[in-house]
Amino acid sequence: MVVIAIVLGVFVLEIIGALLSGSLALLADAGHLVSDLVGLIVALVAATVAARPATDRQTFGFRRVEVFGALVNSLILIGVAVSVAIGAAFRLGAHPDVQGGWMLVVAVIGLAGNVAGLLVLRGGAQASINMRGAYLEVLGDALGSLATIAAAVVILATGLGWADAIASLVIAALIVPRALSLLREVVRVLSESAPASTDVAEIRKHILGTDGVVAVHDVHVWAITSGAPVFSAHVVVSPDIFARGQAGALLDQLGGCLSEHFDVAHSTFQLEPAEHAEHEGDTHR
Repeated sequence: MVVIAIVLGVFVLEIIGALLSGSLALLADAGHLVSDLVGLIVALVAATVAARPATDRQTFGFRRVEVFGALVNSLILIGVAVSVAIGAAFRLGAHPDVQGGWMLVVAVIGLAGNVAGLLVLRGGAQASINMRGAYLEVLGDALGSLATIAAAVVILATGLGWADAIASLVIAALIVPRALSLLREVVRVLSESAPASTDVAEIRKHILGTDGVVAVHDVHVWAITSGAPVFSAHVVVSPDIFARGQAGALLDQLGGCLSEHFDVAHSTFQLEPAEHAEHEGDTHR
């Protein structure tokens, strides 16, 4: 809520500043702030919904709502970048009258607000894809404010109004890579790909190195949301594991290995004798 209030205040200030100065860069940054506001509100709602417990219908809970929130954020960012770039391209051929003084003052205040927002969001950015998206958006705003400050200084020093359009293009260029990065992470989660930081071959090697394990197949690694990997596998074990009643101890050992070495808190293993594995159909490594 604190960051939403900060962003809203900076947005109003930049709209007023854009009207007073005639700056497209300030207007572009304000447009970017609109996406931030929507993104932060979506992140807040998604985080609230994601905290709800699992049900018989939503057996993994509601944590994937965060991913859909991040998808909305990334699409908004791309839309803002395209509209800003088009506006800046039209302005490059014109000779806009931009008031550098107003532009500089508003941009400096905006930068201060962005830095305050980054400090508030920094802690949660590592734990949630949604909060990371919000953090990246505010970071982009801070960089956009720096570009606007630079353009204002150029206008004050030289009177070259097209510096405002250049700053707008810089802001658009800053938005696109972050939007695509966030969108790529969303696609990875929704397509149930293995998390980028997870080495499936190394996990398989650890399992095969456990005493009593003969083979492993049907290995699946995916993520409910960013930072929440899930693992399942069929593990073929030697007959004495069942004969000695050591299946429970082996499950504890395998689960502890996944949690300790690969930060996978939720893992499921199907222990099976070799004769069962032999007649299973449609298996894979």
